[in-house]
Amino acid sequence: MNYPIIRDLGLQDYYQVWMAMREFVDKRETDTPDEIWLVEHPPIFTLGQNGKHEHILNPGDIPVLQVDRGGQVTYHGPGQLVVYPLLDLKRLELGVRDLVRRLEQAVINFLDRYHIEGQIKADAPGVYVDQKKIGSLGLRIRRSCSFHGLSFNVAMDLEPFQRINPCGYKHLVMTQLSDLGGPASVAEVKELLLKDVIEVIYHDTIC
Repeated sequence: MNYPIIRDLGLQDYYQVWMAMREFVDKRETDTPDEIWLVEHPPIFTLGQNGKHEHILNPGDIPVLQVDRGGQVTYHGPGQLVVYPLLDLKRLELGVRDLVRRLEQAVINFLDRYHIEGQIKADAPGVYVDQKKIGSLGLRIRRSCSFHGLSFNVAMDLEPFQRINPCGYKHLVMTQLSDLGGPASVAEVKELLLKDVIEVIYHDTIC
């Protein structure tokens, strides 16, 4: 099994990372190793390629960027860990729904370490705790390869989520790990969540 290259990018501008992902997918070949990028972004709202601007209620001084992932609008900011799996799905014999399910399962497995019960919803991708969303998913598949990915709220300012309908759902409440009794350290979360992501993608069979 060829494991992915891990790149810890720290705090990086969203647009620059997005362009780098697109370039990586465009240039990769059949034998290019997969990569997983870990990053935090400065405050920004991103809107999926078919997203509706009506879900952006009052962005204020936070920029809005329409991008080429699936899904509606979400918020990124410091204290949120973003995981970008740049994977050759054909080589892994995974469909996009398989990847979504595995990323959700990775978050559920991670939360279980802290005795927090994560749930999924059939019609609303992501991971929830007591009906509040802690992990959001938005992917793009091109040339059978994935980019964009998973956002996991660790210890951040959740107020900007009140300026939008998160993921296109009115009254959806967001939560974060630090408010649920888990660690407030992105560095600590990064190591363990990455381990869970690799486990479910490269080892597990999700029923």
